Amino acid sequence: MSQYLEGMKIGDTIEFRGPNGLLVYQGKGKFAIRPDKKSNPVIKTVKSVGMIAGGTGITPMLQVIRAIMKDPDDHTVCHLLFANQTEKDILLRPELEELRNEHSARFKLWFTVDKAPEVWDYSEGFVNEEMIRDHLPPPEEEPLVLMCGPPPMIQYACLPNLDRVGHPKERLFTF
Repeated sequence: MSQYLEGMKIGDTIEFRGPNGLLVYQGKGKFAIRPDKKSNPVIKTVKSVGMIAGGTGITPMLQVIRAIMKDPDDHTVCHLLFANQTEKDILLRPELEELRNEHSARFKLWFTVDKAPEVWDYSEGFVNEEMIRDHLPPPEEEPLVLMCGPPPMIQYACLPNLDRVGHPKERLFTF
């Protein structure tokens, strides 16, 4: 989406949608999740949250991370795997790194880019099984895994690899 926004000219129009309100963080690891707008929420309480974001998909993740980190008595651990095309495309990087530095025991941050610079301490390439194993909580911890990004990333990179690692569908949520 970033590329489309950069290419817009004065007078172009764009449609926005959301927030959809299907996922609400209630504090201390408790999430209220509605499968659809007409359903009653299902409450899931977790000790850890895995997050996979692609590009502008970081925005709902950052809101959840901030909600968790602002409460010093909330011990929920967040693991964010953030995918972008290049290092310069990483939205909100300073804010994310500041949160990681301030809350290193509760917020784990990892990046992957399609085209890595020569000096790069993170992953290169599309989200894959190895990245999920290495940078998200394991299925045995029964985490909630949140995803937000381009539909092809969710469909072809996230869902199949989360399945291979053993994360059950009922613990996955896509914004």
